[in-house]
Amino acid sequence: MSGEDDPRAQVFDDEHPGPILESALAHTALSEVVSQPALLVPPSTTLADAIHLMQKERRACVLIMENDRLVGIFTERDVLMKVAGQPIDLVHTAVSGSMTADPFTLPADANVAFALNKMVLEGFRHIPLVDAAGRPTAVVSMRNLIEYLGEVYSSEMLNIPPDPNQHHRFKDREGA
Repeated sequence: MSGEDDPRAQVFDDEHPGPILESALAHTALSEVVSQPALLVPPSTTLADAIHLMQKERRACVLIMENDRLVGIFTERDVLMKVAGQPIDLVHTAVSGSMTADPFTLPADANVAFALNKMVLEGFRHIPLVDAAGRPTAVVSMRNLIEYLGEVYSSEMLNIPPDPNQHHRFKDREGA
């Protein structure tokens, strides 16, 4: 059976990302996707102060730094899963007790495809980006990646040449 007659090949062709999207995934550095520096706090920062900083800066996480070393990340997910509904005194409890210790990091020049793959497989919503010395420079979020890919994909879709015979692919399909 040739590739043209194989319905599986047709599905792959229909669903396969175009060259612009593939290039964006493989060749765009994460530093090009994020626009804000990371919010850094010491482990002694109270939960109330960390949450207030996240609200004020409209960010989903803070990075916990001790002696110029990244020791943890505290995210909005940590607020929901570890803090909300617990008998915790937010004003007197350090963020270090609710943070995720030793978070996975990526270099700022890692590509979008690698970060997206890691986030999907590991369930991460945020990954700290670090420089060559291991110091955090930013945080890439799933939202950053989705917004970036949406921009690239819409650009690619707008540049697809018209195909007047495209409707014939759907003629024999049933259902949704």
